Amino acid sequence: MIDPFAPAPLGPLTLRNRFVKAATFEGRTPGALVTDDLIDFHREIAAGGVGMTTVAYCAVAPEGRTDGFQLYWRPEALPGLARLTQAVHTEGAAISAQIGHAGPVANPRSTGARTLSPSRMFQPLGMQFCQVPDRERLATVVRQHAEAATMAAEVGFDAVEIHMGHNYLLSSFLSPGLNRRNDEYGGSLANRARLARETAQAVRAAVGGRIAITAKLNMDDGAKSGLHVDEAIQVAQWLEADASVDAIELTVGSSLLNPMYLFRGGAPRKEFAAVMPQPVRTGMKLVGRGFIKEYPYQDGYLLEKSSKVRAAVGLPLILLGGVTNRAVIDQALAAGFDFVALGRALLREPDLINRMAADASTRSLCSHCNRCMPTIYTRTTCVERV
Repeated sequence: MIDPFAPAPLGPLTLRNRFVKAATFEGRTPGALVTDDLIDFHREIAAGGVGMTTVAYCAVAPEGRTDGFQLYWRPEALPGLARLTQAVHTEGAAISAQIGHAGPVANPRSTGARTLSPSRMFQPLGMQFCQVPDRERLATVVRQHAEAATMAAEVGFDAVEIHMGHNYLLSSFLSPGLNRRNDEYGGSLANRARLARETAQAVRAAVGGRIAITAKLNMDDGAKSGLHVDEAIQVAQWLEADASVDAIELTVGSSLLNPMYLFRGGAPRKEFAAVMPQPVRTGMKLVGRGFIKEYPYQDGYLLEKSSKVRAAVGLPLILLGGVTNRAVIDQALAAGFDFVALGRALLREPDLINRMAADASTRSLCSHCNRCMPTIYTRTTCVERV
């Protein structure tokens, strides 16, 4: 039996345990800069016992944000990020920055820039068509990831997580339904995976072994025309062969096509509609049931699908999805997963890991109502937390 509370290696790091705070956008960066509120958020989770907390979302370019109030990498942001990493280290935890480009998920009305997508598509938030990047623009995106990773290392981050999930830019290139290109970045899976692989390789070349590199990789977009697990396995095998990442966190769902496929449990349609601008608010009320679908919750709900990847690759893997009690954690580690990631459970109880260490019968109080999700547009929080 593997002790989840014992130190564990992750690339060049040794984490104090096998618990990772998953990236959940904090909604605490007005002005696209670190605030004391953001620092307090991660300090509390670090003090609560995780081995590593993940800062989300740190865009590699201003147009790579989903919304204009999100943080992006630039010199003005570095002093605040250095304060953030120092605060987390003071509590004994490691800290990772989730880096990425939102691509077609970005809201152009908020960022002030056209969104990027692999192929021509209409962006309903901006009521305009996305820009299709040429080879030169894609090379810029790759370089921006490498520059972001370099800045992360300089300000004290222990790791970066490259966002390859949820149909953000790298994930959208992986999706056959969204990527209908006929150049070397489209068509075959090898071509669709080219941008993700080039990005990870550039990040590795930029930081070497100074910090750990992980990837958040979609196993299933949750859409018929999207990426599915068999292709995701091949992408994971290529990332392993490239030696570009130290671990993969496995995820599912599409912020464009099926956002609730990852968040099993309640479907807070009314709450989402209430925070959306017009005309999206009206559209949400009319077709919200078809877009904000509801999937039943069960503990460890991604374990079965993730185990297919576990059987095919040797890289360390991080299990996400329904990690709420010691039984699921032990099952995951026994199945060969190296770390477990928690998101909503730590929004509900930042000290959950310390409580589990003290009492093995401890179970998360998260009800999986998912009403935390619409709060990302204001200030991410658990609405049930007192």
